[in-house]
Amino acid sequence: MDNDDNFVIINNSRKDKKSLGLLVDGPNMLRKEFCSDLEFVKNLLFDRGNLKVGKVLLNQYASDKLIEAVVNQGFSPMIVAGDVDVQLAVEAFELIHNPNIDVVAIMTRNADFLPLINIAKENGKETLVIGAEPGFSIALQNSADDSIILGSEGV
Repeated sequence: MDNDDNFVIINNSRKDKKSLGLLVDGPNMLRKEFCSDLEFVKNLLFDRGNLKVGKVLLNQYASDKLIEAVVNQGFSPMIVAGDVDVQLAVEAFELIHNPNIDVVAIMTRNADFLPLINIAKENGKETLVIGAEPGFSIALQNSADDSIILGSEGV
């Protein structure tokens, strides 16, 4: 960040980094019991690459306050009627086939996304899963190239 008397330049991107796409399973991960503050997650990812795609999938019960918080952190909220898993799979498939994305990251605890991780790897993408305990699938963690386990509040 460069400073001057009249302006501030914020540069959140570096040319030597890989391009990263992150999909967040909102109903599964954006819970009070998990340390899943999106700003914290963005900071964790900064050393791994430039976040080019950041989408938070939410169900129809998401509050206006939550949607506003997602937008304020620089993510795109996607409101889905019903279960978000199918839409997350569609969005992940698009990242897998996007030539401008090097790393496909999914923030979830759900083992249902294991096939997506495997397909991403088969298509030459690096993979990252971000989750929290309890319930963070061991198979998902072991299949991804890398995984991050978020701590609970107070840890």
